[in-house]
Amino acid sequence: MAKQNVSEQFVDILVRAGVKRLYGVVGDSLNPVVDAVRRNSSIEWIQVRHEETAAFAAGAEAQITGTLAACAGSCGPGNLHLINGLYDAHRSMAPVLALASHIPSSEIGLGYFQETHPELLFQECSHYNEMISNPQQMPRLLQTAIQHAIGRGGVSVVSMPGDIASRQAPEKSVEHALVTSRPSVKPGDEEIEKLRRMVDEAERVTLFCGSGTAGAHAEVMEFAERVKAPVGHALRGKEWIQYDNPYDVGMSGLLGYGAAYEATNECDLLILLGTDFPYNAFLPTDVKIVQVDVRPEHLGRRSKLDLAVWGDVRETLRALTPRVKAKSDRKFLDRMLKKHADALEGVVKAYTRKVEKHVPIHPEYVASVLDELADEDAVFTVDTGMCNVWAARYLTPNGRRRVIGSFSHGSMANALPQAIGAQFTDRSRQVVSMSGDGGFSMLMGDFLTLVQYNLPVKVVLFNNSSLGMVELEMLVAGLPSFGTTNKNPDFAAIARAAGAYGVRVEKPKQLEGALKDAFKHKGPALVDVVTDPNALSIPPKISADMVTGFALSASKIVLDGGVGRMLQMARSNIRNVPRP
Repeated sequence: MAKQNVSEQFVDILVRAGVKRLYGVVGDSLNPVVDAVRRNSSIEWIQVRHEETAAFAAGAEAQITGTLAACAGSCGPGNLHLINGLYDAHRSMAPVLALASHIPSSEIGLGYFQETHPELLFQECSHYNEMISNPQQMPRLLQTAIQHAIGRGGVSVVSMPGDIASRQAPEKSVEHALVTSRPSVKPGDEEIEKLRRMVDEAERVTLFCGSGTAGAHAEVMEFAERVKAPVGHALRGKEWIQYDNPYDVGMSGLLGYGAAYEATNECDLLILLGTDFPYNAFLPTDVKIVQVDVRPEHLGRRSKLDLAVWGDVRETLRALTPRVKAKSDRKFLDRMLKKHADALEGVVKAYTRKVEKHVPIHPEYVASVLDELADEDAVFTVDTGMCNVWAARYLTPNGRRRVIGSFSHGSMANALPQAIGAQFTDRSRQVVSMSGDGGFSMLMGDFLTLVQYNLPVKVVLFNNSSLGMVELEMLVAGLPSFGTTNKNPDFAAIARAAGAYGVRVEKPKQLEGALKDAFKHKGPALVDVVTDPNALSIPPKISADMVTGFALSASKIVLDGGVGRMLQMARSNIRNVPRP
């Protein structure tokens, strides 16, 4: 058997861990690893135009597949560019292995060209962050990094000097067994019994769900039916819990709608299921609260808890539901369902009023048409900002669609890079990037990556020539908008010049045909939709006491606007509610 160098051994271990692609930009200290990838048919090098894109793409791939993904950057500035995407992956609990190649080992600490200290730089956005300083160390260190990323859900960073990467690997290296999946976590019987007593004693129970309910839809529905509980969700819980949900009362938070806020504040027992919902201004202070989460460090950091339960949502509910007494009183549930439907009826007019004739185009209309035309198993990647609003209000989950965004880290420019990672997992699956003009232009260079690999990503660009969410934040704070206007080119023309399909839409009657044509196109496509920058109205109860950003103090509902097909769902859910 031919002798291996460290880079070849490194790549072999990644392959054994299930890594299919390594996203990055080639260069100097990274070249030995890239060459090892070139010679290994089981892994592909994905050349992006910016390393931030590499990290976002790897994070999206990990979220779609649930398995380890990887990215890499060359020494100094190259791997430093990874950091924003790694923060996002880490906060999304996406298992990602990042290789931060390093300057020659003999020069570390001497102010060498491009010298940084990756073992310090990536400390906060990783579970594991160590440097390989000799070939004998590499296999065990990489194995440890992989197990941290998979086992704890998040990022591991391995730094490796270029000269170490080129050295001969030790002969008779031990082939370690690798952990490639996570176990289920069942709470102890004592915690289940305490929770059982609290549920049985409560008259009004509400469930509030986050991304930790992934894979637990049936269990949540069964429990909600047994205790007659309204079910609300955070934005990251939408795709997992809103569909086929006769107990749905909408979403809480800045982008919230419906009766979720009322349901969480008017119950006498609130159960937080798999959510690290950060906006404690929306959580009650005078009801009993239980939190169930697989990560114990999340328990109690948003609100005072009466019971903390460490465990998977699915395993917890499987153990709990048979033990609780079935409740027959639906008064609270039915009242919340009716309030939810009434709330949606009240705002839906903002969407329906002459939108098919309105110029510039209402972004609500764009999102609604997109939701209707997109595939039933489409993957949507969503830019931070106003695109979050449209995703929250208009995308209809069904258990097969996925919605990925920078929902915890809140970075701009995430949608296009995440679409790249999502599309590489399955070229036949429809991937739609809901991009804002601000986010798209920030990492626009990687539209060329779509062209280079002929990735059939469809970019739907909500082009209002402004940083809309920032303008809203300024208005809420009583500030005049400043520095938020973008002077934009014809993005469709840029797409065509790059070799992709591009069309610009300025009138509502053009929209449906443009989206259909883009979806039919076999390769990458961009639909540049000129939208109304004044589409959102702000209710008059907004006060100057409100703080900027997403932390609210005076009002619990900030954004007005339509709600797409959710009104139909709410109407369906109240068919059996007794009328007064």
